Amino acid sequence: MTEMIEEIRQKVRQNQFEFSQHAVNQSILRQISVQELREAMEQSEIIEDYPADKYGASCLLLGFTLINRALHIHCSYPSRPLLKIITLYEPDPNLWIDFKSRRTPDVN
Repeated sequence: MTEMIEEIRQKVRQNQFEFSQHAVNQSILRQISVQELREAMEQSEIIEDYPADKYGASCLLLGFTLINRALHIHCSYPSRPLLKIITLYEPDPNLWIDFKSRRTPDVN
């Protein structure tokens, strides 16, 4: 995973990435700038891996901007010529523990 995260960061540093239409819409709606994406990617870690995703292998990253805004970034594996940003959002603390682990639903 360490090698993969470095490959992902390198793609972003070299502007070898693109946004899905969904990611474009969500970044506008959530007011997440490309600069914030870059900042978060630089310090990101892979928190979930989806090697068998039906749309292609992908992973979920957690990163923080320079002002400490937590972002989840769902992206393709770096094996593509252009890294695809599938979606990005601020994780809801009610759904995530330390923004890294999904909370399990309360079962009554």
